[in-house]
Amino acid sequence: MSDKHHHDHRHSHHHHHSHFSSDKKLLIVFLLNLFMSIIEFIGGLYTNSTAILADALHDFGDAIALGSSWILEKVSKKTGDQHFSFGYKRFSLLAALINSLILLVGSFLILKEVFPRILSPEEVNTSAMIGFALFGLLVNGGSVLLLKGGSSYNERVVTLHLLEDVLGWVAVLIGAIVMNYYPLPILDPILSLLIALFILKNVYVNLKDVLFIFLQGTPQNIDLKVLQEKLLNHEFIQKIYHIHVWSLDGEKHVLTAHVVLKKSVQLSDIPQIQKWVQEKTQAAGLWHSTIQYEISV
Repeated sequence: MSDKHHHDHRHSHHHHHSHFSSDKKLLIVFLLNLFMSIIEFIGGLYTNSTAILADALHDFGDAIALGSSWILEKVSKKTGDQHFSFGYKRFSLLAALINSLILLVGSFLILKEVFPRILSPEEVNTSAMIGFALFGLLVNGGSVLLLKGGSSYNERVVTLHLLEDVLGWVAVLIGAIVMNYYPLPILDPILSLLIALFILKNVYVNLKDVLFIFLQGTPQNIDLKVLQEKLLNHEFIQKIYHIHVWSLDGEKHVLTAHVVLKKSVQLSDIPQIQKWVQEKTQAAGLWHSTIQYEISV
């Protein structure tokens, strides 16, 4: 019968106005985080603080996420070609996957260092720790202010990551101040353990979401039963089968379906039915739909 393909261009061109400034901001914040994580690794070794090393890992993971999202956002803007007919949207997911795996390995390396330090705590350079924590708060706080009010999805997600970093530095600062006045070196490995567990929790959530999209799971905001019922409300639609929905990148969802029209339908009615179905699928948040129509015999 007839196939129908449509794109919701309102969704796909949403970020055009702020694209340049968004890219520029992400690049600046990426460079700041990369610089900060290198300084932290040096600082962690200098102060003998596993808490600073744990936070260095967190910052390094964020820097990789920022850098890869900056690069792969450019790649993901490319439209479909003979190699990737749906476009390059999934390249942004690749960045999330790489970042999650790096953080996962890094967290286990931190935990490997932490447990012996909990059993036999070592002295740390608390005054240097305070200095590094203040420096970290300055850099991460500045990055948050730079991205504040960002309209792009990337900017919003990155801002949340940076706010987590700020909280991590607050914890390190409080821990260092306490250890400066009281001989409690065990506080340092306990702080790094908490930071590592916090990273692992976020990695688990991110990996679960990324793998769900890669495995073509039905997006959580799409209810297939409800969508099917809405489409069956049309007087000329008899039944719908082979209805499938998956997501390209967690934001742009794709639908395929087979629609059987009633015998009474006239050929002149089909464009109106197609338009009606298109409106319903777009209203449900679908970016691209491929629907095959047939008339019941």
